[in-house]
Amino acid sequence: MTVLRELLQEISYECVSGTLEKGITDVIYDSRKVTENCLFVCIPGAKADGHSFAADAVRSGAAALIVEHEVALPEGSEVTVIRVENARYAMAFASAAYFGHPAKQMKIIGITGTKGKTTTTYLVKSILEQTGRKVGLIGTIEIIAGDTHIHAENTTPESYLVQQYFRMMADAGCDTVVMEVSSQGLMLHRTQGFVFDFGIFTNLEPDHIGENEHKDFDDYLHCKSLLFKQCRVGIVNADDSHWQEVTKDCTCQLETYGIDREADLRAEDITFLNEGGSLGMAFTTKGLTALSVKTASPGKFNVYNALTAIAICRHFGVEEKEVQRALAAARVKGRTEMVPVSDKFTLIIDYAHNAMALKSLLETLKAYQPHRLVCLFGCGGNRAKSRRYEMGEVSGKMADLTIITSDNPRSEEPQAIIDDIKIGIGKTDGKYVEICDRKEAIAYAIDHGEPGDIIVLAGKGHEDYQEINGVKYPMDERVLIREILEERA
Repeated sequence: MTVLRELLQEISYECVSGTLEKGITDVIYDSRKVTENCLFVCIPGAKADGHSFAADAVRSGAAALIVEHEVALPEGSEVTVIRVENARYAMAFASAAYFGHPAKQMKIIGITGTKGKTTTTYLVKSILEQTGRKVGLIGTIEIIAGDTHIHAENTTPESYLVQQYFRMMADAGCDTVVMEVSSQGLMLHRTQGFVFDFGIFTNLEPDHIGENEHKDFDDYLHCKSLLFKQCRVGIVNADDSHWQEVTKDCTCQLETYGIDREADLRAEDITFLNEGGSLGMAFTTKGLTALSVKTASPGKFNVYNALTAIAICRHFGVEEKEVQRALAAARVKGRTEMVPVSDKFTLIIDYAHNAMALKSLLETLKAYQPHRLVCLFGCGGNRAKSRRYEMGEVSGKMADLTIITSDNPRSEEPQAIIDDIKIGIGKTDGKYVEICDRKEAIAYAIDHGEPGDIIVLAGKGHEDYQEINGVKYPMDERVLIREILEERA
């Protein structure tokens, strides 16, 4: 049990009523999970406002409330009411204090950017573990704390969960944490309450702009920039045209990396590798460190991912051979993930789920000069229709054959989404087939694979479900592929 006053030490607040000497058993932000003598944080959300549940929280045993404005309380209540300017911001610091500031026990690495976050976190984890460090991970796919793996709901969890995971990691003996930092996470103060030792910027392209995300690109850029006011050392991609805007008012020491421009750390002599249908990259680094590197993942963007990991890990004194061994062996689920199916053609699973990512992926794969480039994808329901038109047009222009199928239709009709994709393809002379059932579509791709083809299953990546009308049904493309091969056998 922690005294309320101690939870508020780093927060500007007004004590509206009650005492600060109460013992607090937990910090809660969901009224359905209120426990006896907890601190309940009233968060204004997109769908519900926690202030509306303040009275219910008190009746359920909350000892104190954090609020942004006056709330109705049960008559005779002795609850302590703390008023703050921003409840989410306050929750981050209260949560850090509640869990004993675990970030201070570890080195914290935060990676932000439109692309590359997930792959880079796993590369960094792989490299640092070669040196004997114990590394926790928070990201899009999962949370890893020692031997514990937890399925991720958000790229960057709520601040309370971030601190809870930090506590688990520190208790499991982790000395380092590498985490993906989303623009939403920064905007909603999920990464407040501690300072990143290293903040990394990979790249920035229009994405996550819409009614429930960012109002426009400037807002998206601004939120990304917040990381560089919360870290000690900033490491940024100098090839991205937005890097100077992102770091304009930074409060950290800055380093740059890149391929196309002068940077503190550079990749040169880039080579595309195709060894028996297994695709990869080779390059050398110049500047802050000199290395000769091979990666097990294809494409120039994976050179950037590897270069980012090298830029981070050099601060940890990692030896050259350890970096080389880790990068040669690293595989990331759903990120240009090669699945052995046939010695005739290459099959890849990738998370590319917008036009920018799909264009980058297909450009990458074209560089390997396949006999045919076959692209299978769908689009998510209840998302901007423009994404469907754009992805259709990209695949129509760049793939030799497009197989249009279903992704996560959510509450929309899968066929309606496919019809929108076809509008985009209709702007091109690209060949396509439409097969609504994703397993049938994958089976078609495998059955019609020709020698030298590269077939990419885009959009699902690491996901192991399909969301239909609010229900997530199990669906892992690796399992589907295995079933298809067993059926053919």
